[in-house]
Amino acid sequence: MMQDLYGQYNHSLDAKNRVSVPFRFRERLGEHFVITQGLNGCLFVFPEDEFQRLAEMLNSLPMAKGQALQHFFFSGAADVEPDKNGRVILPAHLKKYAGIDKDVVISGCGRRAEIWNEEEWNRRQAGLTAADVTAMMEELNI
Repeated sequence: MMQDLYGQYNHSLDAKNRVSVPFRFRERLGEHFVITQGLNGCLFVFPEDEFQRLAEMLNSLPMAKGQALQHFFFSGAADVEPDKNGRVILPAHLKKYAGIDKDVVISGCGRRAEIWNEEEWNRRQAGLTAADVTAMMEELNI
């Protein structure tokens, strides 16, 4: 069973559009993993088995209801394998989707990681208050 991903790491893309995936994340994501479009303009990074779980859920939906979600998550997905230095190439279409030019934040989110444009990450984090978190926790009975 995979351990959850947590933590936040700041990295920069190199001239070949490669980004270093933190060692701790690589240990948990495995030798191959999937990067796809995420919510709110970020990229989702899934271990293969977690992406397969998502695929099974989406494929079980009636076509009329599931088609848009299947397009969103599957069409832009990229299977990646880190090089010996732990870097993966971010495909151009995923960079464009997430507005990534250079600096990124890689954030652990339980069973997946997220890759954010650093400016967007900082903007979103600055707008999240302790009161917001408290309200969300109360709404979910946590």
